Amino acid sequence: MMDADRPANVSFFDFIGGVQLLQGDDTRTAMPVILIGICVSGAVGNLLVLLIFVRDFKSGKGSEVKALLASLASTDLAILLLCAPVRAVTYYKQTWTLGSFVCSTTDWFQHSCVVAKTLILAVTIRAKHTLVPSPNAGPFYSPTWIHGALAFIWIVSMMFPIPQMLFATLQIRGRSTVCVSEVPVCASDFMKLFYKIYPTATYAAPVILTVAYYTKTLHTAVNYAPSPQHQSKVTLVLLCLSAALGLMLLPEWGTFTWVRLGFNTPPVGLIIFAQVLLYACSALSPVILMTMYDDVRQGLVTIWFTGTCRGSKRAPQNRCPKTEGNGAELGANDVANDVSQEKEKTFPDVEHFWTGRRNTHVEEEQDPVPWEREEKML
Repeated sequence: MMDADRPANVSFFDFIGGVQLLQGDDTRTAMPVILIGICVSGAVGNLLVLLIFVRDFKSGKGSEVKALLASLASTDLAILLLCAPVRAVTYYKQTWTLGSFVCSTTDWFQHSCVVAKTLILAVTIRAKHTLVPSPNAGPFYSPTWIHGALAFIWIVSMMFPIPQMLFATLQIRGRSTVCVSEVPVCASDFMKLFYKIYPTATYAAPVILTVAYYTKTLHTAVNYAPSPQHQSKVTLVLLCLSAALGLMLLPEWGTFTWVRLGFNTPPVGLIIFAQVLLYACSALSPVILMTMYDDVRQGLVTIWFTGTCRGSKRAPQNRCPKTEGNGAELGANDVANDVSQEKEKTFPDVEHFWTGRRNTHVEEEQDPVPWEREEKML
């Protein structure tokens, strides 16, 4: 990004969809490889998390927190599959080749998803403490307020970044076409005020509130709760998700706000690093859930057992263990059945002896052991 190339009638000049017109083959080769690697690994992780949550809801083990975390995984999946490839293509081509529609909507859609992620994690503050299982609810039970909250979050998330779409435009630079964002001088005062409110309301305030709340809740659960094990684990997972989001999105929001408030352009390396961290954040969330959230980890074990059993159907000698909904093996039933079968087995000669005495009426005169009958009468 070069301030010398900024037109005189605009207040700031910024590339959209990735830094363009860079010199050197290293960036052109390395950045697409890094972004594609993050995209593939993160997409696989988020798909597994979504599959686990769908299985939990089908088996009647859903909850408000799981519904919000499933929405969070869906948002991360959208960022990795729809936003990261655009940046990879831009860094490889070094110019804009995706047309005016993608130029106008790519930053708007990415910011909508990022804002939605932050607000969804903030809503888990209420969801965690209002989880009330209903015995009369069906397997797809979900409180009405969850749907309303998610609809409100996405409406707000799509409205805030509208200036990203309004000020996006294509420009011709020599033989190349670039996608840029330009704010006219006549709108600069209002947009400077907007770009102070926008990051504060959609990033700084929700992240600080969420991290502070879960830090306090975790401290209370560990020190004062009568049985803090499960509650503290769930709180720790949500705290780690919120802290990771806050730290990894800080460079992106910092460079975004810095440019739009009219300060000097940050180094290109910092801008590229901020974009990589943004996509890495979406790939890190499923890793945190799979390693720290017990329900997700057990669901992953269940999926692994299911895949193993399906793969060994043609090999009868490899018996797959049955699993419960939480992934535990049902080996106890097999052991109990074996023990009961062992108890029912008797030696052939003893069985013949007792078979001869079973259901046989013996007269008193012919009773070979009369003392047994006398003892019973006594």
